[in-house]
Amino acid sequence: MPAPQLFPHYTVEDYQLWQGDWELWEGHPIAMSPSPFGEHQRIVSDLSMWFGLAIRESDCHAKQLAELDWIVCDNTIVRPDLMVVCGDAPEKHQMEPPALVAEVLSPSTRANDLNFKRSLYEAEGVPHYLIIDPVAASVSHLRLNGGVYQELESQGSVSIHICRDCDLSVDLTRLFAK
Repeated sequence: MPAPQLFPHYTVEDYQLWQGDWELWEGHPIAMSPSPFGEHQRIVSDLSMWFGLAIRESDCHAKQLAELDWIVCDNTIVRPDLMVVCGDAPEKHQMEPPALVAEVLSPSTRANDLNFKRSLYEAEGVPHYLIIDPVAASVSHLRLNGGVYQELESQGSVSIHICRDCDLSVDLTRLFAK
């Protein structure tokens, strides 16, 4: 019988001592690729701006946060491209499931965003997950329904009810305008 292979299992405490950019998935370190390219960051910046404006227009008590660590549990930390959280921005890291997460696909993160992160966000009860694909110039809006994500038709804009009394509408066709 072969000897069992032991893989290190890390926690938030370990993560906080690391240098560089990492995520922690169920105790396993995931190296973040080098910083995203310009088009990826432009989309994240525009998305953040538009959600910020929609939040202000709806007089909603929510905040949009880009590239902030969400400490899911003692052995899982992710850094979504964008989150919308109900209430004030956290003093440090996000500790509760956000109302919305948006990920912009890139070649190095595509599989992670479509598989592990989708499953994680669904399991953690994130009500809305936007997947933005710059290559296909498309946005997939997944909404939690009975604990399972269902894809909604976005027709270029998304209308999202978050927090208790926030109705946000964002025109996403501008994300891909050249």
